[in-house]
Amino acid sequence: MLLSPTGPSYEVSGRIAAPAGVVWEVLTDVEAMPTWTASMTQVEIVGGGPLAVGSAAKIRQPRLLPAIWKVDEWSPQTSFTWSSSGPGVRTVGRHEVRPVDERQSEVALGVELQGPLAPLIWRLVAATTRRYVGLELAGLTQESERRAQSGE
Repeated sequence: MLLSPTGPSYEVSGRIAAPAGVVWEVLTDVEAMPTWTASMTQVEIVGGGPLAVGSAAKIRQPRLLPAIWKVDEWSPQTSFTWSSSGPGVRTVGRHEVRPVDERQSEVALGVELQGPLAPLIWRLVAATTRRYVGLELAGLTQESERRAQSGE
């Protein structure tokens, strides 16, 4: 389990027919996310450079306000966590990639809301959050498997 939630949360996991390194490369090239998931329309790393603890990305998603997501935890080739804060709520996104064998990976994606307004906000965004996390897993699976098959 990826999350140890203190507030409302949602998590999905799945097996991908691609090596963990390929999945990690797709997942962490965040500016390319809009090309493989309909849950994001624009992702821009603030200040450029690769993702690392302390770096941030501006993300635009359909039906949601633009948000700045800051990387809080980074474990190369394994996992990263980023978060975005607003009045009364902090949204945490967790991403984990684990090798099953040299050709398959297990991925877990999760979102958690924290803060005094988290339960109220969750009621407003739960359906959208579940849909978007599912779209992200489906898109990550498709793009990772495509790259693994093509040898990219």
